[in-house]
Amino acid sequence: MNTITLLGAGGKMGCRIADNLAKTKYSVRHVEISERGKAALAQRGIPVVPINEGLAGTEVVILALPDNRIGAIVTEIAPQLDSGTMVMALDIAAPLAGVLPKREDLIYFVTHPCHPSVFGDEATREGRRDFFGGVHAVQNIVCSLVQGPEAAYAEGERIARAIYAPVAKAHRCSAEQMGILEPVLSETVLGTCLTIVREATDEAVRRGVPAEAARDFVLGHLKVELGIVFQAFEGATFSDGALQAIEEARKRLFRPDWKNVFEPEEMMKSIRQIAGKVPG
Repeated sequence: MNTITLLGAGGKMGCRIADNLAKTKYSVRHVEISERGKAALAQRGIPVVPINEGLAGTEVVILALPDNRIGAIVTEIAPQLDSGTMVMALDIAAPLAGVLPKREDLIYFVTHPCHPSVFGDEATREGRRDFFGGVHAVQNIVCSLVQGPEAAYAEGERIARAIYAPVAKAHRCSAEQMGILEPVLSETVLGTCLTIVREATDEAVRRGVPAEAARDFVLGHLKVELGIVFQAFEGATFSDGALQAIEEARKRLFRPDWKNVFEPEEMMKSIRQIAGKVPG
């Protein structure tokens, strides 16, 4: 598969992908409808093609589009896609919500970045400041062949490695496992907990702690406590006093049944909302 059509090429994610694909031998057709997106591509010297021209005979379509628009857009363009075309989504929401057209002759592949690890060993400042990945910092990715022949997985992973480069590991997951990773693990749980950490930091400042001291203190403790929780260094353990504080705080900060967010029905409720599909 050498010909790729990038839909939403001028968006934030689209431009990241366009930049990385420009370093490869793939033949890329860039499709963008917004004037802002077209301007972003023009700054890169990348021409835009009409969608019909971009789709004609293409082998891969990458969906750098909002999750809640993917179902409608893919349904609209599906009649123009040749049998065997790979449709690559950057999030599992639309495929798992069932909003993609029922065409068994198309390949549905999903890939998503893990983003650079907090335990990464980037040697340069640029690498350490590449929080998202795909520019300077090495990251890992997850991939899923949702629909299509087994032989298609290897090509999908190759393209995924190209658009998220530099990539170390590519983890193969099922569609359901991808849904557990995002939104449940990364957004429902991690995003919520970290938002509370930021709110707690702001509360410390409101109560008189100097803002710079509070930020330095919480970010430093975030690193060491992540190291402890994930056993990243020898002797990683909390003090007895910290363990007692954690146990008592869990009763006040979390409901006993909080892990219910991982239950399939709860996960699908969130995914349907993300994909723009009315629950039920």
